[in-house]
Amino acid sequence: MNKFFIQTWGCQMNEYDSSRLIDLMINTGYEQTEDITEADVVILVTCAIREKAQDKVFNQLFSWQHKKQYKEGAVICVGGCVASQEGEAVLKRAPMVSVVFGPQTIHRVPNMVEKVVSTGERLVDVSFPEVEKFDFLPSPKSRGHATAFVTIMEGCSNFCSYCVVPYTRGAEFSRNLREILDEIRTLTAQGVKEINLIGQNVNSYNGKDEDGNTVTFAELLYHVAGIEGVERIRFTTSNPHDFTDEIIQAFADLPQIANAIHLPVQNGSDRILKAMNRKYDRNRYIDVVTRLRQVRPDIYISTDFIVGFPGETDEDFEQTMDLIETVKFDQSFSFIYSPRPNTPAAKMEDKTPLMTKKERLYRLQAAINNQAQQYSREMLGSVQKVLVDGLSVRDAEELSGRTDNNRTVNFKGSPELIGSFVYVKITDVLTHTLRGELIEEQQ
Repeated sequence: MNKFFIQTWGCQMNEYDSSRLIDLMINTGYEQTEDITEADVVILVTCAIREKAQDKVFNQLFSWQHKKQYKEGAVICVGGCVASQEGEAVLKRAPMVSVVFGPQTIHRVPNMVEKVVSTGERLVDVSFPEVEKFDFLPSPKSRGHATAFVTIMEGCSNFCSYCVVPYTRGAEFSRNLREILDEIRTLTAQGVKEINLIGQNVNSYNGKDEDGNTVTFAELLYHVAGIEGVERIRFTTSNPHDFTDEIIQAFADLPQIANAIHLPVQNGSDRILKAMNRKYDRNRYIDVVTRLRQVRPDIYISTDFIVGFPGETDEDFEQTMDLIETVKFDQSFSFIYSPRPNTPAAKMEDKTPLMTKKERLYRLQAAINNQAQQYSREMLGSVQKVLVDGLSVRDAEELSGRTDNNRTVNFKGSPELIGSFVYVKITDVLTHTLRGELIEEQQ
C-alpha cells in the first residue's frame, strides 16, 4: 500500500482541509505515515497570512531535499494559500514539486497525483470551484477526538486592505444546511461532542435548506444545537460588522454555545479601522460586546490585533490600548503588520520604525496577558465543565482538557475519561494552564 505524509501550517481552515484530505487519501487507498522518508506522496499545506510565508515554504521543501528525506520517486505536493497565491511560480522555484493545489481543489489531489505518476506531467490547479470539493470528499473521521472542525463557508468578500484571503480562497460562499448537519451527525455518531464551526466570516453564512430558503448563521446555530450528541459549540471567525441581534439571542437561548468567543477587532482607532476597510468603528465593536455581556455577563472575549499598520500614530495606538482596558479581553493573537502581495495596504506609506512597532506590541501583549491572568485567578476554586482531550503533555499520568472558556486544565484521572465531559475543581493557576482536581460525584 502506498503511503502519504502531510504537514500543515496555519489556521483552523487549513487544519480542516488537511483532515478532510487525510480522509480522502485513506479512502483512495493510501496509508498515512508520520515518517516522511517512507512516503510515496508528500503533502505540504501552507498559510500565507504572515510575511515571508513563501520563503518558509521553500525553505522547508529544500531542507527536506538537502536531508535526503524524499523517497525516490515520491510525488511532492504543495497546497493551501501560498500555493494559491504563487501558482505556477511554485514549480519554477521548487523543481521537486509536481502538484500545486488550492484550498478549493483538495478533492482533486489523488487524481492529480495519479496523473503525475502515469505521465510525469507537473500540475497546477488553484481554481475556485466553490462548494464542489464537498461533493467529492468522503464521510469525515473523528480519529478518536471528541472535538471536530466543520467548515460552513469558504472564501471572503470583505477585502480588508491588509488581507490576502480573498485572493487565495476566492469569494464568499456557503454550504447547504443539510450537508453541514449531516457531517455533524456523522461526527457525533463517532463520539465527537464539541463542534467548531469555521469559516472566514461565519456571521455572514447564508446557506440554503432543502426547500431553497436562505438560512442565517443564527438559524444554523439552533439547528446544530438540536443535534443529539452536540454538547458544546464554538465558532470562528466572526466579523463585528455582521454580528446580528439574532446571533446574540442565540447566546441567550443555547447553553451549548461555549462561554467564549473570538471576535477580531484588529485596531482601536477609527482612522486605522477605516484604512483597514473593516466596515465598523470602535463604538460598533463595543456595542456588540456590551450586548453579548447583557445575555452572558461572564463571557470571555479573545481578539486579533495588528500593530504598526501603515500610518498608525502614537495617538492611534493609545486608542487601541484604551479599547483593551475598556473591553478587558481575555486573550489575543497580535502581530506586527506585514505587507501581503497584491493587497492595497502593501502600497501604503509606512514611516513607523520597526523598533517602535515592537515596543507597541510588547505593551499590548503585556496588558492582555495581565487581563488573562486576572481572569484565570478568578477561576481559582471554581468548578469547571471540562472536555478531556487526552493525556497531559508534561505528565502521562495526568489528563488534559479544555474548559468552556478555552483554558487548558491538567488533573489526575483515568484515561477512560478521554473524550468525555467531566467536572473539575480549579486548584492552581499557572502562567499558561490551570491545575485541578476531578470531582468524584459528577454534576
